[in-house]
Order: sequence, then structure tokens, then C-alpha cells
Amino acid sequence: MATRDKSTWILVLFICAGLVIGGLLGQMASQVEWLNWLSYGQQFGIENPFILNLNVISLTFAFTININIASIIGLAIAIFLYRKI
Repeated sequence: MATRDKSTWILVLFICAGLVIGGLLGQMASQVEWLNWLSYGQQFGIENPFILNLNVISLTFAFTININIASIIGLAIAIFLYRKI
């Protein structure tokens, strides 16, 4: 019996798409009274950028993650779809 090899890159693509679409839907749901629970979430990361100035080049580092209930649901749906494909 032959098994299908599933690419890790496809899984990463599905996960990113699920998080982005879920986050977008969560933001849109915040304006609807009975769906505003989907927008409940947390933001974490480096809010103030770290600047490294080397006179020749200047590098700025900042990283934040916004995650809400809808993006978690989108992540779960993305993994489910990946397993079905």
C-alpha cells in the first residue's frame, strides 16, 4: 500500500492561511454584538522596536502576535483540511 507524502510547506501554508483568515473574521465579528466573543484575544511580542545602528546599516527588530478565538478556530480548520487533502 503506497502512502502519500504530504509536504511540510503545504502544512505551513494552510496554517498561515487559517490564522490570517481567522484573524480577519475575528476583527469583522467584533462589530457584531452576538459574535464579538470571537474577537477576544491577546497581543504579545516586542512592542518597542530594537534598533541596531552600525553606521553603515541600521537594523530594526520588532515582533508582535495578535491571536484571537477566531484565529484559533481558523487554525483548527486549516489542520483539519490539510489532513483531508
